[in-house]
Amino acid sequence: MRVAHRRESSADPQALWQAAQSIRLSETRMLGRLVRWRIPGVPAETSFDELFTNPPFAVLESGEAMLISGLVGRIWTLRRDYPELESPDEFRAWSRGGTARVLFAHWVEPAQDGRSALRSEARVQALGAQGRIGVGAIRPLVRAFGYLVGSDGIELAVRRAERSR
Repeated sequence: MRVAHRRESSADPQALWQAAQSIRLSETRMLGRLVRWRIPGVPAETSFDELFTNPPFAVLESGEAMLISGLVGRIWTLRRDYPELESPDEFRAWSRGGTARVLFAHWVEPAQDGRSALRSEARVQALGAQGRIGVGAIRPLVRAFGYLVGSDGIELAVRRAERSR
């Protein structure tokens, strides 16, 4: 499963990245509530940067205007069933059947006419038959609510970056 979003902005890349890092779950209406429902115990005032750089997520790579994080476990349960990873290598080697590996990538890239673009992509790999069943169970939720990443999250970051110019 793969979900990707992209929004262009007239803001410079650094301002757009800073705006994206500052967005809090509480500011994203339905998206923030869904994240907190799927990952119990996350405070509403958590920024997306804090979310993706702390357990249960593992930072796989980060740079000036990019962040790649990973999460493993039984992502379809309502329990917080996400083993804590110690390193990017542990994420790459994760192969426990009945679970999934999820990669989250967020970055800013140049766009045409001096613009910049904020991108967000998630990829899910089901592991084993039980993992495929579990991921299949959440596929309708992703289809129904995946657009919120673009409309509630990325769009807010673009507006914030453009206001700060």
